[in-house]
Amino acid sequence: MAIRHWPDGERPREKLLERGAHALSDAELLAVLLGSGVRGQSAVELARTLIGEFGSLRELLNAERALLTRRRGIGPARYAALKAALELARRHFREALRSGPALAAPEATRAFLLAQLRDRPYEVFCCLYLDNRHRLIVFEELFRGTIDRAGVHPREVLRQTLTHNAAAVIFAHNHPSGVLEPSQADELITRRLKEALALLDVRVLDHFIVGEGTCFSCAEHGLL
Repeated sequence: MAIRHWPDGERPREKLLERGAHALSDAELLAVLLGSGVRGQSAVELARTLIGEFGSLRELLNAERALLTRRRGIGPARYAALKAALELARRHFREALRSGPALAAPEATRAFLLAQLRDRPYEVFCCLYLDNRHRLIVFEELFRGTIDRAGVHPREVLRQTLTHNAAAVIFAHNHPSGVLEPSQADELITRRLKEALALLDVRVLDHFIVGEGTCFSCAEHGLL
């Protein structure tokens, strides 16, 4: 049965407007983005099928274009809509950091870093450049590695810090394995960068390691 024939309280869009987005299931939220179903399947049924095929909503939204657009009901327009929704969520978290001091809202910082780095299949090293009130100036990916390594060059970090006129920085990198514990190399590069930036009177406030669903804070564990 087409969704238009469902009772008002069961239709995803009407349900969202009446009760809020939090009241919708993953499939119902995805159905709102899809807008319509395909022959023989409502938008909700199509959404459930897609989530089932990919194993989770997260895997679906992070699927490559070639893989996703091979599925029935997902063409270039719907693929673009899904990717736009994902990027809007990431930018939403970024705005939370720009509106106030990054360290005054640690959960917002963690949520932002998780949105940016959790699903990368390779290791990346990034920097949040902050002004003298610890508000975000810019977030930048500096180095990209293989599945388990990203070479970090202090000279480039210093150059970019000066370019952005940052007064403080927060480093972050992901572990594609999902393991949170910092390696000896992680601890060494953190110390080297902190010492180098101290010569520029720039503070290193934290170094986050992003794993599977959470972040490890070097500052909270006395590693800075």
